[in-house]
Amino acid sequence: MASSSLFNTNPSFTFNPLFQNHAKIQTLFKSNTPISFNSVNQTNPLKFLKSKTPNCRNPRTTDMVDPVVFYLNKCKKKESERKDGSFSGIQDLLNLCGFGYWIQGFRCFPWLALNFHMANNLNMNPSTLQLVQNSANLPMVAKPLYGILSDALFIGGSHRLPYISIGVVLQILSWGSMALIPIASEALPILMTCVLLSNLGAAITEVAKDALVAEYGQKNKINGLQSYAFMALAAGGVLANCLGGFLLLKTQKLKSMFLIFASLLSFQLALSLKTKEESFCLPRSPNHHESISSSIKEQFSDLITAIKDDCVLKSLSWIVASFSMVPILSGSLFCYQIQILNLDPFIIGMSKVVGQVLLLGVTILYNRYFKTISFRKLIGTVQILYACSLLLDLVLVKQINLKLGIPNNVFVVCISGIAEIINQFKILPFQVLFASLAPAGCEGSLMSFLASALCLSSICSGFLGVGMASCLGITSVDYSNLPVGIGIQFLAALVPVFWIHNVPTSLPSDEKDKKTGLSKKRRKTRRVGRVVFNMVFVYRRERESEAQR
Repeated sequence: MASSSLFNTNPSFTFNPLFQNHAKIQTLFKSNTPISFNSVNQTNPLKFLKSKTPNCRNPRTTDMVDPVVFYLNKCKKKESERKDGSFSGIQDLLNLCGFGYWIQGFRCFPWLALNFHMANNLNMNPSTLQLVQNSANLPMVAKPLYGILSDALFIGGSHRLPYISIGVVLQILSWGSMALIPIASEALPILMTCVLLSNLGAAITEVAKDALVAEYGQKNKINGLQSYAFMALAAGGVLANCLGGFLLLKTQKLKSMFLIFASLLSFQLALSLKTKEESFCLPRSPNHHESISSSIKEQFSDLITAIKDDCVLKSLSWIVASFSMVPILSGSLFCYQIQILNLDPFIIGMSKVVGQVLLLGVTILYNRYFKTISFRKLIGTVQILYACSLLLDLVLVKQINLKLGIPNNVFVVCISGIAEIINQFKILPFQVLFASLAPAGCEGSLMSFLASALCLSSICSGFLGVGMASCLGITSVDYSNLPVGIGIQFLAALVPVFWIHNVPTSLPSDEKDKKTGLSKKRRKTRRVGRVVFNMVFVYRRERESEAQR
C-alpha cells in the first residue's frame, strides 16, 4: 500500500523538508520582520518559524494522520460506496428471486390439477400415482451437476441469470404442451416426458436462484435471506392451492390451469432477461481462458472438499437419513380422501392453503426468534413434532375426529397437512447452515448438492412407501391396513432423534467458521497484501475478484 512506505524509516524521527529548502529560510531572514530569538520556543524552534511563515506549511508535520484512523476512515468510505452501489442490486434481487420463489411455490397450482387428472381421468391406483409423482422428481437428483455448471461455466459473462432463463423456458415448453396439445396430457409416456422436462427446468432455476441468494448474502454480509425466500415460496403456495381448489371445483378445466401457469412463467422469463447480473456486483468471468472440462473438474474438486468438512458431512447425513427412512404414503392418503371420504377439490386445496399459511408463520417466527435457540435443540424438537403429527392421519383414518364432533372436511382443512408442513420447515435451518458454510465460489455447487440429496431422500422415501403399501395390500378398494402403515411411519420418524448429536449445536457466527482455501485454483486466484495497522504490518489474503471491485 502507498501508506506503508511512510513508516519504512525510523518512526521516532519525522523528516521535515523545510531543512532542504534553503531559499525559503534565507527569504525569511532577509525580510523586514523583526525576529526576537529570545521568544523562540527552545523545545520546538520550528514552531516559531511556521508561525511567521504561513507559506512554509509542512503537510507531513501538520497533517500527520494516525494510520489506524486513516485505515478506518478508508474502510468506512468503501463501506458507504458499497452500500450506495448495491442499492439497485438489492432491489433487482428482491424482484427477481422474490418472484422466482413465489413461482416455485405456485407450482402447486398446476400439480394439484395434474394429481386430480391422473386420479380421476386416467384412473390411476394410489401406488401408481405415487410412483409417477416420485419418478417425476428424478431430474432434481442431478442438481449438483447444474450447480457445478452454474459456478464454473459463464454464459455471456454471467453464471446465474442465464441458467434461470434456461430453466424457465423448459417449464414453459412442458406446461404449454400439456395445455395446448391434447395427446400430451392423455398418453402416459408423453405426459411423463412433459413432467420430467418441467422438473428439469424447475431444478435448473432453483439451483441458480439458491446460488444467487447465497452468493449475494455472503458478499454483502446479509444472513438469513433463505428465510425470506421461504416466505415468498409459502405465499405462492397459499395462493396456488386456494385458487387451484376453487377453479377445480367451479370449472373442472384442468388445461386452463396449465396455461395460466405457463403465462406466469413467461412473465418470469421476461423479468430474468431484463435484469442484468452486473447490478449484483458478483464476480465476473475470469480473464484467463480455461477449458470447460478443466474448470468443471476444479469446481467438482472444490465441492468434494466442501462436503468433506466435518460439520457439513455430519449435518448432511442426518437430514438425508431423517427423510429417506420414513416411508411416505402420500398417494394412498390422497386417494383415500377423494375416494373414501369423498372430499371435493376445494377442501383438498384449502388444506394445502392452511398448511402454507402455517409454514409462512413459522418461517417468520424462525427469522425473528428461533435463530437464538440452539440449532441441535431446534432440529430435535422439530423432528419429534413431525413424528407426532403423522399420527393425525391415523385419527382421520380411524374416524376418531367424528367421535370428537369434528367433521372430516374441517379436520382435513385444519389439521391434515401439518406433518407435511413441519417436514418442509425442517429444511430451512439446514439451508441457512449450508449457506453460511458454503466456500466462496462454491455456493451453487454446495446448495444444489443439498437440494439434490434432499430430493433423492424424498424419492427413496416415496419408493419405500410404495413398497410398504404393496406389502400391506393397500389399494384403491382396500385401505384396511392403512393405519398399520401410519404407525410404521411414526416409529421410523423417531429413529433419527437417537443420533441428533451429528447436528451442530449452533450456526457459525463469524467468518472464522467458513472454509475459504480450497483447491489450487482457489489459491491461485488469491494474493497477499499488506495493511498498515498501528505501525504494524499485517498480512491479509484477498481474492482477485474483490480487489478488482
